[in-house]
Amino acid sequence: MTRKKLPIGIQTFSEIRREGYYYVDKTPFVSALAESGKYYFLSRPRRFGKSLFLDTLAEAFAGNRALFTGLYLEDHWDWEKRHPVVRISFAEGQLQQAAQLEEHIHEILTENARRLGVPIDPAPKGVHLRFGQLITRAAETYGHQTVVLVDEYDKPILDNLTDPDTARAMREGLRNLYSVLKGRDADLRFVFLTGVSKFSKVSLFSGLNNLNDITVDDRYAALCGYTEDDLDTVFAPEFTAAAAEGRPLDRRQVRAWYNGYSWGGPQRVYNPFDVLLVFDKRDFRAWWFETATPRFLVQWLARHRFYTPQLERLYASEQLLSAFDVVHI
Repeated sequence: MTRKKLPIGIQTFSEIRREGYYYVDKTPFVSALAESGKYYFLSRPRRFGKSLFLDTLAEAFAGNRALFTGLYLEDHWDWEKRHPVVRISFAEGQLQQAAQLEEHIHEILTENARRLGVPIDPAPKGVHLRFGQLITRAAETYGHQTVVLVDEYDKPILDNLTDPDTARAMREGLRNLYSVLKGRDADLRFVFLTGVSKFSKVSLFSGLNNLNDITVDDRYAALCGYTEDDLDTVFAPEFTAAAAEGRPLDRRQVRAWYNGYSWGGPQRVYNPFDVLLVFDKRDFRAWWFETATPRFLVQWLARHRFYTPQLERLYASEQLLSAFDVVHI
């Protein structure tokens, strides 16, 4: 097998496919999700491939078949249907006031309307009204239901957890946005929200009681991250090259360092960022932890003087994991 470029930090599916980067085929999950449901929620840590998966979903629903040549989805998708895709992301910047959040959302809605060629009322008309217009009018214009993809759905709240009043204001602003999804069901084909935390449905998704949380669903445990088989097949040229260069990567050591994540069932996955950097640097370090540690969690632990080694001996019930909110952490 021929070595390819390592997609370090690249979250754009089209760039990975066109520019000859390694790609682990996650498109079977795209097919499974689209066939079995409509509203989904997924929580994963940062730099685990969530944004890339969202971009893969966007390209599939937009009908860009050429990007999927040789992948599972090429022969398992209806390429005749081209759905309008609304992309919402809170990954960039840090919003510290409710007014900033509202302005940010208005900009996102305006940009989506421009890209899709759909007319919606200008700001400052309510966010929920403009979002609803965008969904319905996009479906009418394209003749197919709208797809909505939300990345870092929770970041405006997490960035302000040390200021409960601001965090609550952010929560209310986001709830106003997400509440639209329930009322526009007839115009929606697929909805996928992802972030690093799991806020309770009651606090943030009031009314959206049909949201399917696949965070710890065995069937989607490997939706983000690399499996053992991925390293042995897709990335086999990297191990061969390392050995040829006189700097072999011991397979057991790679496993010991990076294969420690699980979201259901017996299957563990590797963090993609760690794996790509160890291939690039030929050096074993905690690459992901050094750059993607949740700041809000570290601050919370420090503020409460929590003895961190105790974390490894803690067990959380499903009820507790579903109760996370601004005023109840």
